Amino acid sequence: MEEVFDLHQELVTGGGDDQEGFSGRIPGYGGACYSESSVVVAGGGWGEAPAPPTVVIGGEMAAGEETICSGSTIKSKIASHPLYPRLLDAYIDCQKVGAPPEMVSLLDEIRRGSNLKRPHAISSMLGADPELDQFMVTYCEVLAKYRSDLARPFDEATTFLNSVEKQLSNLCKDSALTSAEAARSSEEESSGGEVGTRGSAARREERELRDELLRRYSGYLSSLKQDFSKKKKKGNLPKEARQTLLDWWNLHYKWPYPTDADKLALVESTGLNQKQINNWFINQRKRRWKPSESMQFAVLDSLSSPFYLDG
Repeated sequence: MEEVFDLHQELVTGGGDDQEGFSGRIPGYGGACYSESSVVVAGGGWGEAPAPPTVVIGGEMAAGEETICSGSTIKSKIASHPLYPRLLDAYIDCQKVGAPPEMVSLLDEIRRGSNLKRPHAISSMLGADPELDQFMVTYCEVLAKYRSDLARPFDEATTFLNSVEKQLSNLCKDSALTSAEAARSSEEESSGGEVGTRGSAARREERELRDELLRRYSGYLSSLKQDFSKKKKKGNLPKEARQTLLDWWNLHYKWPYPTDADKLALVESTGLNQKQINNWFINQRKRRWKPSESMQFAVLDSLSSPFYLDG
């Protein structure tokens, strides 16, 4: 599947013809050539039509069969297919699962660049090659399923963490309410007001429960309150710190991704924390930086890992 972006690069830049090993990675196009007698089997596998497929031995092919033996031809047919943008989007969606914000931003930039260049590319029509049509549909579906399987554990973990955060927030609110209600209860008791026996017992049980919770979790709640109070409101960075970040940006414009060591140095020189520095670089790259095509494909090649279809 790493060949998807090789296809895209050749489509927009007119790449070369060195396609060794490509056809062997695409189901239904194994070896050096494929025959029109091959058909797609539902579920992603490939089978054979009633007539046996053409077999090519030693560079010769059986007469009466139309066979395409050029790997570059296969590649160009896939790249010019109307469903190729969908295939490219499915691949990018797989790469974005679990990726850091910087890489997600870069992948989105590549997707936008692809969409801008696509109208200028020569595209074939659906129905011109039914086998290729079915292959593109099947491969897109497989990638969508793969992305869903990858994303499920991340989504479940995010839901769990959000739930825990909400529960902790509610505990902090309950502790504040408990103090106010305890003061109000003391005033009611000292005033000699008559309260129903049932209501009084219910309030007493509620107070006892909250007091027990406070005894158990008071230390943890105090630390949470301190953490919340330390959070600074969102605002502009100091002028000197921003200028220091801009100086680093200008020196490393070709690849403005600071290493961990760079970030530590910037923390010391600007007085900002690492989260503020990370957010500044993410926003700056979105607004001010556009990677070159060669840089885009170099990053994607380093990310890519082979995808295989069963069958």
